[in-house]
Amino acid sequence: MSQVFKQPVSVLVVIHTPALEVLVLERASGAGLWQSVTGSREGSEALAATALREVAEETGIQAGIDALHDWQLANRFVIMQRWRGRYAPGVIHNTEHVFSLCVPAPLPVRLAPDEHTAARWLPWQEAAEAVFSWTNRDAIHLVARRFQAA
Repeated sequence: MSQVFKQPVSVLVVIHTPALEVLVLERASGAGLWQSVTGSREGSEALAATALREVAEETGIQAGIDALHDWQLANRFVIMQRWRGRYAPGVIHNTEHVFSLCVPAPLPVRLAPDEHTAARWLPWQEAAEAVFSWTNRDAIHLVARRFQAA
């Protein structure tokens, strides 16, 4: 059986409340590695569909396309060595597309145990400090700037 590699095209979804409480998840593959919802595109699905699928898979939160905000922002970064085996040989960069999802209040989360071991709703400043990737930190700051200006 041949190995199916992940696409080096992914989404990052910052889930937050109007009061800027941000959901962060601790990766099962790395204690202390907190992040927003992330995931790779499957097949030729639209990036917004990837974002909604990943939100549902990783948190159990069901959302419609109208609730999702596409920031029209993509970050390219080097894939961490520990995760490169998931991609085709020679693939070392990923392009991550930024989305956000505003929910009315902190919602209960149903974790996918193979992906995450814990979830926390934090004030945006604490969430930005807790996440391990610069793209995630910057996305939280972007969301906070927009909602503080509104």
